[in-house]
Amino acid sequence: MTDLGFQLNSDSSLRVFYAGKEKTAVAVIEDFAADTQGLIDHACDSVEFDTDTTSAYPGVRAKPTRDYVVQVMSACVPLLYRLYSVPTTMRARLKRAYYSLVATAPEELRTLQRIPHFDGSAEYYFAVTHYLSPGQFGGTGLFRHKPTGFENITTARLDDYIKAGDEFIEKHGEPAAEYINASNDHFELYEQIEYRPNRVVVYPGSMLHSILIDPDRDLSADPASGRLTGNFFIEFQ
Repeated sequence: MTDLGFQLNSDSSLRVFYAGKEKTAVAVIEDFAADTQGLIDHACDSVEFDTDTTSAYPGVRAKPTRDYVVQVMSACVPLLYRLYSVPTTMRARLKRAYYSLVATAPEELRTLQRIPHFDGSAEYYFAVTHYLSPGQFGGTGLFRHKPTGFENITTARLDDYIKAGDEFIEKHGEPAAEYINASNDHFELYEQIEYRPNRVVVYPGSMLHSILIDPDRDLSADPASGRLTGNFFIEFQ
């Protein structure tokens, strides 16, 4: 990995709110980086984006710089220990890290890409999203699964969620070939986190969520003009 001298902003601000009926803690950090332009330039000029074959992400991804990863971990791991009462005997492991761009046309979406998703069901698995691109783009929506009432898909709930979801689709048909950005008969959008450049959002991987995509604005595989984010997945083991 390349180093760019990435630095955190010493004047960033932290806000925590408790989302939904399950009151899940979500952390929002404003002005996270001292400067994001170096990351954007690196994404534009020095990396190759490709389809992520390890997940259902509807777009392309590339590897971020090493110092970016190190600084994100240094900022977020202590926060995760504190906010989610992670046992101090457990150690943080970075599972995946990417630059990401949503780029899949609505008509090309697979079934799982048309509904909210969760990143992991383990108790101490977390996601960190850093909004990088300047301008206005779709934020992040938090969803509730109407048949079960679940907002988090934990390991204990996973089988019931899959069963109820399959039954709903069998009865009502496949979801429309479009990004979900509002409530429908299957899922309820109960919280929206606005896209804001240099904002970081930290949340448990078990939360049902989706990017709130406007296809006319947000879809691009070009990091110079698309919805570029840094995405990090951390698990304590």
